[in-house]
Amino acid sequence: MLRHAFYWRTPVGDEEPPLTRYVNGWGRPGDRSLIVFDEFVPVGAAWYRLFTGEDAGFGFVDEQTPELAIAVVPSRRGRGYGGELLSALLDCARKDGFEAISLSVAKDNPARHLYENYGFEPVREDDGAVVMRAALSADNP
Repeated sequence: MLRHAFYWRTPVGDEEPPLTRYVNGWGRPGDRSLIVFDEFVPVGAAWYRLFTGEDAGFGFVDEQTPELAIAVVPSRRGRGYGGELLSALLDCARKDGFEAISLSVAKDNPARHLYENYGFEPVREDDGAVVMRAALSADNP
């Protein structure tokens, strides 16, 4: 799922953080994940994790805001799994006490509209991608 979540990113030099930082040492404080299954097969996943400024992910905003990653395998896209994962993970983040959540998405990724529907707003643009942030208040479901 990690590959599907970041297929649009190609590492550029040593400054680009490796994708493994999104899963290495899983289970530390601030880590949360969900998986969606279709006929007993995992077809999508969403997770978030806290990063530091020195070890930031693509969608890093600050050290108190977890960064979300989400993927649905290509053969199952367009069936609502992404929305289900996103909604459930945002609920988890609220219950975990986070005030906001962030992500990075390619400018031309159709999922960008899904994120906007869930309250994500652009923070900055980085190398063909948009970093977005959503407040996690009770009135922003």
